[in-house]
Amino acid sequence: MEKTEKFQKGDIYSISAWVKLRNEKKRAVRITLRGKNVRYVDGGQVMAKNGCWSLLKGGFIVNVSAPVDIFFKSDGSAAAEISVQNVRLQRFNKTQWRLQQDQVIEKIRKSKVRFQLSFQNKSPVEGSFISIKQIRPSFLLGCAMNYRILESDSYREWFVSRFRLTSFTNEMKWYTTEEVRGQENYTLADAMMQLAEENKILVKGHTVLWDDKKWQPIWVKSITDPDDLKNVTLNRMNSVMKRYKGRLIGWDVINENLHYSYYEDMLGKNASAMIYSLASKIDPDIPLFINEYNTVEYAKGVGSPINVKNKMQEIVSYPGNMNIKGGIGAQAHFVPAQPNLPYMRSALDTLGSLGFPVWLTEVDMPKCPDQVKYMEEVLREAYSHPAVQGIILYAGPEMSGFNKLTLADNDFNNTKAGDLIDKLLQEWQQEPAEIPVEYHEHNDEEQSRIIGFSPEVSLLHGHYTVTVTNPSMKNFSTTFSLEVTTESGQLQVVQLELDV
Repeated sequence: MEKTEKFQKGDIYSISAWVKLRNEKKRAVRITLRGKNVRYVDGGQVMAKNGCWSLLKGGFIVNVSAPVDIFFKSDGSAAAEISVQNVRLQRFNKTQWRLQQDQVIEKIRKSKVRFQLSFQNKSPVEGSFISIKQIRPSFLLGCAMNYRILESDSYREWFVSRFRLTSFTNEMKWYTTEEVRGQENYTLADAMMQLAEENKILVKGHTVLWDDKKWQPIWVKSITDPDDLKNVTLNRMNSVMKRYKGRLIGWDVINENLHYSYYEDMLGKNASAMIYSLASKIDPDIPLFINEYNTVEYAKGVGSPINVKNKMQEIVSYPGNMNIKGGIGAQAHFVPAQPNLPYMRSALDTLGSLGFPVWLTEVDMPKCPDQVKYMEEVLREAYSHPAVQGIILYAGPEMSGFNKLTLADNDFNNTKAGDLIDKLLQEWQQEPAEIPVEYHEHNDEEQSRIIGFSPEVSLLHGHYTVTVTNPSMKNFSTTFSLEVTTESGQLQVVQLELDV
């Protein structure tokens, strides 16, 4: 099927359609644009099946104002017969798209809270206030770090003042910790782990193994005996995972095991599933992630959301793996051009459909005139998606060697990208608030009580300290902890009984 529409430069087009195959069992079907100065721009895909309808979602942002052809095509050498119905095209300008994001953020990242306070006597408690301070937001925007942070006080101070979440670029990887067979060295990883823990920075482990032969320790590359590889792999997993057990919030288990297949080639087609099985036995309490690239960046290739979803299903459906805590990591290395936001949204829909946490794990983009604008669009798109539970930037100050997304110069003055990240860090954490309490006398058969009610306040999800004070009462101050989460619902009523 082919459909012609006139697109406007810079506008956002979200598209959905129901598709099915007529001549074969299953095949990926993609939605594509073609027109003058627009050649085969893919905007989404779905695994279509014979005899039943599948929903294809995606979209486009084009760089020209012109008529374009929208058509549906399949992968593979032979043409598939595709049925299409209920094609829906929605156009947004960027202001409308942002408004929609903000509305979703208000719904999925915040809950309304109302405090109800009970007082056991008639002490003069009018004029009391509730002070609310967020200790840690539930959703964290983090940043990678590397060994240079151990060598620079300025780098440490810059990092610690901003971030509460990190992963290490290379320091936990096998080629760093066991450069020579049998000679393990965790000096760098241990020191960085200590730095993180001392500053209450959460760490996501990266990576137990890597499915690309190129990135194995040199001595591993020379192994030809599958049994020998199996033994050293088991040793590696036990060594690194037990060392940091209970100290990480997740592990990338086999990095990029869709693009590459070193362990499958050496140990058999079920290698990934067996390795995840062992990983879950070593540390059953944290999510075990797939970590892939070209997943949310563009709508074609080995790392497509469909393939990532199928790989995760393959792992958890392997005998004994049904209770594995899975996780989906999308690296999000974007090219220096306008990101396809409606495609990204549909990709996150697909990745989130398994119910596992989705993270953007290595977000960056090479320098370009609109880098900051594009990065903000990507980060807001992720933050406004209910499946996404965290973001880690592949970025840092200039001296740390992050030469794509550089956040500060050699004097640790913010770049424009650094200004953006500081702005989002501030926006995505709750500002301290002080709210008044209104009191009413309540009488029952046993006692007379004073009931205090606060107005509803909208709070970002996270951990808080809440303090009740009254300026007219010197010794009256009560502090307690509060957790505001998605499970709190749209209105959380917090009841507290005070002995005044």
